Amino acid sequence: MSEPSEPILIDPQDEPIIDTFDLVFLLSAGVIAVLYLFRDTLFGPKKSPVINQPVPQPRIAPKKDKDFIKKMRNTDKNVVLFYGSQTGTAEDYASRLAKEGLQRFGLKTMTVDVEDCDMTLLDKFPDNCLAFFLMATYGEGEPTDDAVEFWELINSDNPEFSEGISIEEKPLSNLRYVVFALGNKTYEHFNAVGRLVDAKLTEFGATRIGERGEGDDDGSLEEDFLGWKEDMWKAVCDAMSIDPNDAQNGAHVAAYKITELGDYDNDNVFYGELSENALKVGTRVTYDAKNPYPSPITASRELFNATDRNCVHMELDITGSGLYYQSGDHVAIWPMNPEQEVYRLLKVLGLWEKKDTVVTVESTDPSASKKYPFPVPTTYATIFRNYLDIHAPASRQFIATLANYAPTEEGKSKLTTLGQDKEAYRIEVADAHLNLGEVLELISSHGKPLDCIPLDLIIETLPRLQCRYYSISSTSKVTPTSIHITASVLRYQPLTTPEKTVYGLATNYIQQVHRKLSNIAHPDTSPYYLYSGPRDKYYDESTNMVKFAIHVRNTNFKLPKNLKIPVVMVGPGTGVAPFRGFVIERAKYKSEGDEIGDTVLFYGCRRRNEDFLYANEFEELFTTLAPW
Repeated sequence: MSEPSEPILIDPQDEPIIDTFDLVFLLSAGVIAVLYLFRDTLFGPKKSPVINQPVPQPRIAPKKDKDFIKKMRNTDKNVVLFYGSQTGTAEDYASRLAKEGLQRFGLKTMTVDVEDCDMTLLDKFPDNCLAFFLMATYGEGEPTDDAVEFWELINSDNPEFSEGISIEEKPLSNLRYVVFALGNKTYEHFNAVGRLVDAKLTEFGATRIGERGEGDDDGSLEEDFLGWKEDMWKAVCDAMSIDPNDAQNGAHVAAYKITELGDYDNDNVFYGELSENALKVGTRVTYDAKNPYPSPITASRELFNATDRNCVHMELDITGSGLYYQSGDHVAIWPMNPEQEVYRLLKVLGLWEKKDTVVTVESTDPSASKKYPFPVPTTYATIFRNYLDIHAPASRQFIATLANYAPTEEGKSKLTTLGQDKEAYRIEVADAHLNLGEVLELISSHGKPLDCIPLDLIIETLPRLQCRYYSISSTSKVTPTSIHITASVLRYQPLTTPEKTVYGLATNYIQQVHRKLSNIAHPDTSPYYLYSGPRDKYYDESTNMVKFAIHVRNTNFKLPKNLKIPVVMVGPGTGVAPFRGFVIERAKYKSEGDEIGDTVLFYGCRRRNEDFLYANEFEELFTTLAPW
């Protein structure tokens, strides 16, 4: 009788005993065989991805009117731009296209989140109007949180629209649409949501205008978008009977009205809070993506032994929050912009002296889906610290627009070149990671403030600061009230500007807090974050306790329910994070007497003695998982 197989943790730095080609071939064949034999149990029959929609939670805000057809009619709109966005990029592109359609071609546009629309009304869409769909794909071919309901509608066995017309009778025959898909080619299901929305709309009788656009976030999403939209506008002009030769770049029309307040209740001012619920004291609220939970950090440690790189393990307490998670889920951490960049932008725009002035910002368009771009009233400093993404490289299109406001001919020429020349933009802005503040400093004469640039233009153009998602590296089967993360700190020197260090926004925020908790001095050259949070609620000096604003996103990335099924995992570097949770979970079941199938983890690192994550822990876990 043969011996039972042993759980394996394979380190690629072990001495090979067979030819490399043979090893790769045998491993690949083995993995494929396991996946094939257990394909139905592991993955289920081949079908459209099943979406784990979060349990509906009560909303405090009044119920929205989701009849977008009525809104189009009441506000005299002929173009609607629907977006499904997880990180704000699709929403940003929708807003940019709406503005361009209005100013260049005279289209009457409005942007709406698909979550805020009754999409069963698409069968009533006027045939002389046009719909845009800007749809992002999240994770393994999943829709964004705000697009789940729309996704389930078009993927149901019998999609039912408002008029009750069967799919065979083409209920969307009046609909003309444009589609741009956003995704990342490093994932298997690249742009799956945008592609499927396109296919389903066509299947239901709708007519696509122009080619489907596809953006790759692993390459240059911005250039993909800019390259697609020019031909798209030609097709739109033809469909809407507009002469493209009449197109013009109209004068700037303020999208937002900014009002400075002299009289206000400070208890109602937002200093970085994301919702009204965060201002309420003593009231039990639901914590989610719109109202993140301030989670205390109960443990933090460095995982690398290297001196030039960092990887932080943190444990977040969710006791009493109502949040729950499973291994394989994601936790979102809401970062803030570093103070150096906040100060830079305030100074270059001439707002430094007024940084603490309380203001409201309100849309000038009565048909806008969002009356306010972020929580108001707030302050100028808070806008740049917590609500706008001022950290990312300035877009080429925005730089071209800013050229119109340059104070000198030299500055105008500089921005025009960067806005029109792709290669110059790539070298000087994208690769060098120049954010808006740094670009504006290029044209600021002797540090003179650029108060000629409309602040409403910046608010309209810059995307909202979004949360960053991390694979949870723990399991609720063992630590139900504690979420673990494994974050590799991003910092590098660009090839085009080696004298500059680029810092990842959220991971360096995590790194600074880790230093604070560990009583490690924070280097003056590193970005500094106001980790005390809104109204200093995120830091308790007496206990040296820091909190992160978080929420949990459930995913479909799960272990098979049958514990006897063998599991093969491949996770080099911090890619091992979710598998740590999986291994801990299977080890727990094994320790309780359950029969567990083979557990194999392929892991890779640069140097075993420097960055082998959780090496001692994995050795103990796999000892527990041994079948004897």
